[in-house]
Amino acid sequence: MSDQDVLLSMGFDPARVEWALKATGNRGLQPAMDHIIGNEGNPVPDLSSVTSSGSSGGAAAASGGEPMDEDDEDLEALRAVYGPTGAAGAQSSGGGSADVEAKSIKCSQCGKIFKNTALANFHAEKSGHDQFEESVEEVKPLTEEEKKQKLVELREKMDAKRAVKAKEEAKANQANEAIRRKSGKDINELREDIKTKEAIKEAEKRRKEKLDDAKARAAIKAQIEEDKRARAERAAREKALREGQPVPGSSVPVAAPAPTAPRTSGKDYPETRLQIRLASGGQPYTTTLSSDATLREVAEFLAGQTLAVDVESVSFAQHFPRKAFPRSDFSRTLRELGLTPSAVLIAS
Repeated sequence: MSDQDVLLSMGFDPARVEWALKATGNRGLQPAMDHIIGNEGNPVPDLSSVTSSGSSGGAAAASGGEPMDEDDEDLEALRAVYGPTGAAGAQSSGGGSADVEAKSIKCSQCGKIFKNTALANFHAEKSGHDQFEESVEEVKPLTEEEKKQKLVELREKMDAKRAVKAKEEAKANQANEAIRRKSGKDINELREDIKTKEAIKEAEKRRKEKLDDAKARAAIKAQIEEDKRARAERAAREKALREGQPVPGSSVPVAAPAPTAPRTSGKDYPETRLQIRLASGGQPYTTTLSSDATLREVAEFLAGQTLAVDVESVSFAQHFPRKAFPRSDFSRTLRELGLTPSAVLIAS
């Protein structure tokens, strides 16, 4: 059974078998097996452009560029030892003496014998051995049993190489997967960071909108109170004119029994000036509201000035005289609470 038949019986592709045998110069099963396994993932080239590897180049060059058979190789070895004449004599005599005729090449470092120089060169490339000698030992052809055993060994070696290659590929795939997962993790962290920043930005925007709305409401309410005060003053002037009494706020003297007029009561003040201090400290807030405004409107005014105050949870108190205003007082007017014409409140 030829090397090609052995390789085909092992299940290799015929084109790859032909490529391996041609590329290795038909140096045997092991070189062909190494070539097939080493080029397993490569496409099969055009065989007309494939040349034998350099390991057999020396033997070919010695014979003028043509492949040498076993007799030519033996003759070349004899020429190297005895010279052209002795070699020719030994060849023509048919190898009468066993001490003269070299039938194989032996590696002095490991003791292996090879049928020709091409196989010896291949062994030197694979093992790094560089000491060879001629030998009279003849490389006997393999028996059928030995061929079967050799085939089993080659298959085991091929399986071992494939297992090593599969293990290396699995390790490379695992490393690539780890890199991919790390990249995905970095991307997810970046996305979470962007979401967090967007949420902070949105919360700040809502807080600013809330503050602007509170200020706008406070301004509207202040305008309403100003309109109420102006209407009250206009009604008071009209009433005074109808009754012939002095117009409130007028500088024109009117004859009236001033000495006997009663003192103006606090309930008659149309406006109340408030100074509101926060229990936590800071700049006080000052405003002027209608005396008919409720304590809740004071709370809404304060909430429009600072985000630290909530209308539903703020409470007010006075230090002089000491007094606390419960939630039930929020519906009462400043006049009813005795805060006119001016008062200082503590908000907490």
